[in-house]
Amino acid sequence: MDGTVSGVRPHAAGLATVLKQWGRIGCIGFGGPPAHIALLRQLCVERRKWLDDKAFEDAVAACNLLPGPASTQLAIFCAWHVRGRLGAVVGGIAFIAPGLVAILALSALFLAGSPPLWVAGAGAGAGAAVAAVALHAGIGLLPPSWGRAASRPRWVAYLAVGLAGAALVGPWLVLLLLACGLAETVAQRSRRRSGTTAGVHLSPLLAAAGIGGAVLLPLAWVALKVGALSYGGGFVIIPLMQADAVQRYGWMTDGQFLNAVALGQITPGPVVHTVAAVGYAAAGVGGGLLAAAVAFSPSFAFILLGAHRFDRLRGNPAVRGFLDGAGPAAIGSILGSAIPLTAALAEPWQYAVTAGAALLLLAARRGVVTTLLGAAAVGVAVALAGGPLPA
Repeated sequence: MDGTVSGVRPHAAGLATVLKQWGRIGCIGFGGPPAHIALLRQLCVERRKWLDDKAFEDAVAACNLLPGPASTQLAIFCAWHVRGRLGAVVGGIAFIAPGLVAILALSALFLAGSPPLWVAGAGAGAGAAVAAVALHAGIGLLPPSWGRAASRPRWVAYLAVGLAGAALVGPWLVLLLLACGLAETVAQRSRRRSGTTAGVHLSPLLAAAGIGGAVLLPLAWVALKVGALSYGGGFVIIPLMQADAVQRYGWMTDGQFLNAVALGQITPGPVVHTVAAVGYAAAGVGGGLLAAAVAFSPSFAFILLGAHRFDRLRGNPAVRGFLDGAGPAAIGSILGSAIPLTAALAEPWQYAVTAGAALLLLAARRGVVTTLLGAAAVGVAVALAGGPLPA
């Protein structure tokens, strides 16, 4: 291909326009991927007519086949269609930067050694709602994934593997995601060859050697796992990070990690910004910038190097088979992450906040940002009333 797709005008906008429009979405993009997709469609399809409906739908489908933050990849992909590779770089950075600046500033406030009383209370309250947010995110992904399942018994097995992995194995969860993807690829290939459904045997994988030494090397490894090896939506990064950041490397306490996840939800832009808060806790502002750069670089690489091949990617049976296995495992890991997130709570009132947040999200269908802000307000009230806060 020559860099164009059906319904797309190459170099349809100048770089200044891409910088302005993608930066605007980065500033107002609260609410996660659904909000980002809606804003990008409004800009590129409805207002500016840079893409037609089919081209935009194809872009969404292609980005959902890739590991990593799909809405970030969609923003980069749309900018690539509008202004080529340079536009993709400018648009992607403009989309990411506002939320990154916001989360680093809030990390300096909320992750300080002795934050003000009201800040500590807000963090404890919002952090208590994070397990409910994870449950809400996972449940929302179940119906479409179930509808796409090539084999529902295997789908259930992959979901269970991901759930158990998030609750039990922490930093090695990514190996289970890869194993499920490979297992489904083999199963579908065997079925195509024989016409029968093949049994699946998950072979144990050897753990990669741990990276020791300076803080920045393990931080870069954690960020790379987040950016290049996460499937099924932004929240799958939570179980990938928690065991590393809290238990393995000790960069954060459980309470600080819950705060970091909450910050990633209430700031605009992709949820993957949470990794910048982890990086800040590990090595200050430089660590936050490094973690963000490493986590987002695969998204840029996928688009810059492979966007012109996305039509073939979507039709590749091996790729689709891999996602058919890794996808439900990732959803299971999101659901399973609610277990260690809940176990990280320290005070009885926080469990009540978790239950209340679950009711708001699942029964009353309130938004994530609204729920987290409400939970933070409860925490502030508890703190100002002299109630107990996590150490």
